[in-house]
Amino acid sequence: MASEEETRLHEAAVPPDDGDDTVVARAFWLSLVVLAVVGLGVWAWTRGPSERIDEEPEIGVQQRDRDDSPLELPLVPFTDVTEESGIDFVQDNGARGRKLLPETMAGGVGCIDFDSDGDADLVFTNFGAWPGDGPRLDGPEFPAVVLYRNRGDWRFEDVTEAVGLDATFHATGLAAGDYDGDGRVDLFVSAVGRNRLFRNLGDRFEDVTDTAGVGGDESDWSTSAGWFDYDRDGDADLFVCNYLDWTREDDLAQNFTLAGGRRAYGRPQNFEGSFCRLYRNDGDGRFTEVSETAGIRVRNADTGVPTGKSLGLVFADLDRDGWLDVVVANDTVRNFLFHNQRDGTFAEVSALHGIAYDRTTGQARGAMGIDVAPFRDGDSLGVAIGNFSNEMTALFVTRNDEMQFEDEANSTGLGVETRLELTFGVLFADFDLDGRLDLFSANGHLDEDIALVQSTQSYAQPPRLFWNAGPTSVAEFVPLGEAELTPDFTSPLVGRGAARADLDLDGDVDLVIATCGGPPRVLRNDQRLDGRWLRVEFGDATAAVGARIEVRFEDGTAIHRAVSPTCSYQSQSETAVTMGCGRQAGPVDVVVTHANGDVTVREKVGLATVIRFD
Repeated sequence: MASEEETRLHEAAVPPDDGDDTVVARAFWLSLVVLAVVGLGVWAWTRGPSERIDEEPEIGVQQRDRDDSPLELPLVPFTDVTEESGIDFVQDNGARGRKLLPETMAGGVGCIDFDSDGDADLVFTNFGAWPGDGPRLDGPEFPAVVLYRNRGDWRFEDVTEAVGLDATFHATGLAAGDYDGDGRVDLFVSAVGRNRLFRNLGDRFEDVTDTAGVGGDESDWSTSAGWFDYDRDGDADLFVCNYLDWTREDDLAQNFTLAGGRRAYGRPQNFEGSFCRLYRNDGDGRFTEVSETAGIRVRNADTGVPTGKSLGLVFADLDRDGWLDVVVANDTVRNFLFHNQRDGTFAEVSALHGIAYDRTTGQARGAMGIDVAPFRDGDSLGVAIGNFSNEMTALFVTRNDEMQFEDEANSTGLGVETRLELTFGVLFADFDLDGRLDLFSANGHLDEDIALVQSTQSYAQPPRLFWNAGPTSVAEFVPLGEAELTPDFTSPLVGRGAARADLDLDGDVDLVIATCGGPPRVLRNDQRLDGRWLRVEFGDATAAVGARIEVRFEDGTAIHRAVSPTCSYQSQSETAVTMGCGRQAGPVDVVVTHANGDVTVREKVGLATVIRFD
């Protein structure tokens, strides 16, 4: 009989009976050809990870002309500047030997300009010890949220206590946004237990959770969250993902074991799901939860229990109708696509539009982190989703405004390369400034003893960077290694959330990786590839979310980007967008299509500059 942890290794292949999911999935896979592929996929899954096929059939993948000439990989060295920058935070995941499931999942990071001085500051979430388990096992005791002010020249100062963020609770993720329209970035922090909202008063933060009404329930386990204007009334509404209906007592009562009888972490299948929450901003500092009336509460059609086990979150106008849609990455159940109905409600249409399941096997996967971007051109929008170990990262692609997705992970080269790792945070960014968006992933397993039951797995795992070689290359996404990235980048860690920002304002994108039970990794991008760049900033953080940016060059070509600060896993990237322009020369025209459909044009803009839209 398989151990609990061995079963967890392929949990996404055997999701619980999901009622409405099952009906839709059956209707979706009526083709005889697809049924044959599903049969092969199920056979491969049930034989276990060591015997699974390396190449999965491609379904509905657009064929493109390929150039099979040798690739010259870019040198994109990263330097770990965590310690020298003054960042001494060490995340406490609460692990003291009891092996409670939330201990495996915490770790969020935000790149936010809380003091409005033009550069990104850093904020980390800390889980902390369970009640009765005493202080940290090593190092100083940190509060639930730790904030470092960016002083410039790679110097960061811990200002947590000085700005009033010294509360202690079991923090998981965070979301930054200006909910009250005063021009300052406020901070929402998700948690196991009651969530918190901190209003930015300029020189300090004030806990306004009770007044705002966004704390949720004490029984909630909230994960990723984000601010967006779903009803187009000009203020920031709040979407909060919830993971499982979990209690400490229920976890301890179940006999989760590894080989040899060791206590193991449980599986999400052993707990029921939970509802996401949508809070409508009422404009007076208060919010109304509208999850039910807005169509956010997804239930199992047979049992009525919550379907979702939600971990990752992005916002995008997928059909370009001027209204923001929502994509949620779920663990072991179908992903959600909430299509904005433009009347204050959403329709959950993930199965109908091809983003709910593994397109090869027809099964749900263990989805963690997520990002969305026009990674190929202005007509293609990609949704990358990091999945559990022995599952590949998904790359769902839609074209034009069709909102119909195909998983192109295999055809782009991501499939085999991402199958082994357990991927949490994923995000797009142009790290070498060549004009194409690359893909980063933060990886790490759940249990420090995983190698005892899976020889191919390790607890700490290297982060990965996949260089975008272009759609005509043999592999569109090519993994870079230590030779291109340096050991500072590739050394293993227990990665969770991640965020992107140009922390030193030198024109390229830096990285911050949050870990579970350890220090973060702050990576300075030291590329010297002579790529031109343009930084686009927004004065209104709420209006910026979901905006599309087009940079038009004098030779008639263009590059496209989307503003997606809510991405990765339980994390927040800066709202400003650094756009690599390759070897193009300026001036350029910049066209911003705002989330509400309004268009703003700036002509004859020089490169290597900052342009701001207020």
